[in-house]
Amino acid sequence: MTVTIVGAQLGDEGKGRVVDLLGERADVVVRYQGGDNAGHTVVDGDEEYKLSLVPSGAVRGKIGVLGNGVVINPRTFFDEVDQLREQGLDPDVRLAKRAHVIMPYHRAIDGIEESAKSDSDLAAGTTGRGIGPTYEDKAGRRGIRVGDLLDPAVLRDRLEYVVPQKRALYEEVYGGEADEAFDVAALYEEYKSFGDRIRSEGLAVNAGEFLDERIQAGDQVMLEGAQGTSLDIDHGIYPYVTSSNPTAGYAATGSGLGVTTVGQGDVIGVVKAYLSRVGTGPLPTELDGDLAEYIRDEGGEYGTVTGRPRRVGYLDMPMLRTATRANGFTGLAINHLDVLAGLEEVKVGHAYEHEGETRYTMPATTERWGECDPVYRTFDGWPDVDWNAVAAEGYEALPTAAQEYVSYIESELGVPTVTLGLGPARETAIVRENPFA
Repeated sequence: MTVTIVGAQLGDEGKGRVVDLLGERADVVVRYQGGDNAGHTVVDGDEEYKLSLVPSGAVRGKIGVLGNGVVINPRTFFDEVDQLREQGLDPDVRLAKRAHVIMPYHRAIDGIEESAKSDSDLAAGTTGRGIGPTYEDKAGRRGIRVGDLLDPAVLRDRLEYVVPQKRALYEEVYGGEADEAFDVAALYEEYKSFGDRIRSEGLAVNAGEFLDERIQAGDQVMLEGAQGTSLDIDHGIYPYVTSSNPTAGYAATGSGLGVTTVGQGDVIGVVKAYLSRVGTGPLPTELDGDLAEYIRDEGGEYGTVTGRPRRVGYLDMPMLRTATRANGFTGLAINHLDVLAGLEEVKVGHAYEHEGETRYTMPATTERWGECDPVYRTFDGWPDVDWNAVAAEGYEALPTAAQEYVSYIESELGVPTVTLGLGPARETAIVRENPFA
């Protein structure tokens, strides 16, 4: 059986804690897209684990797989693995041989391209981690894959072909001064050594075949997307999007499993009780002033990877309706209900007004979305309570107004809630139904 975890908004919804919470019954946890621009924070007792590439299930001792749809920075990967070992864990994470590798020149180009866009409205607010340029090379058939790191002759050929092109782009188009990130010999030695470590530790797998064998043996597989639906390069707010497909359909492509295998399982949409994002572009329900600062501070709305303060807004229901349709959610995980505690009232962007019409889903183009005005519904606020006690007692212990808020979301989307997050720790969560049960 498979369960797919998908961000329903603009990323940062708390997917890592949902994977950690529901993943107790999983045997294998798979990342199917994205790279080390996707931050997860998992709290286990007094220990906090900050992950940007290693699947969250590693904290629970599950087998992790970085699928072929992921772009992998070996430096980040091994730094995270070594850090987890220092924290007392023994992570078992496999790398898909077909996954593409983020190279130093990708990061250099990412930074200089974003700088060139800074004076226009095209800046996407990237993390500068080289994600976009790596996916560009993948589509352009000039990328380097994990399997290539295992074959020194192939690695050298790939580098000698692509690095001169990247150096020319960096120097002649953007006016940069190329450094060791564009040095074929230095890159070869470093990435050959990564290949040696991958080989010696037996980390490289044919992901689809590996996962199929585990499923055939009776294992439960959880598929984990990075970012969120509205950052999907096909279905999101283009061009302010990521460079891959976080939506559930890519769970098959990015893992190597068949669509019928993934489609027979559950798809859980992770929803933050309000809205947040890092980066530029429209945000119809955006808040500012004291209320925005309050939510940002209470919710710790600062990027796990970048530390950047996130923009915050009221919940956007047209966004969630669009995400539900695009992913086929069978369940919801609603996080951060506790962050809104103490407010006298809580608003929700129930619909949009655009050119005299009421819209209940997002327009297809970002320009039209930016012209939309939210139509709000107002709910009574709920008090700040002992959330540990509420989590221990269950859903009925939630303040009545919070229950009404959850019921509204469920009824609008036609999807039941399977978990409710009332704080960062496992103990402050209510599991109404585990899809692996």
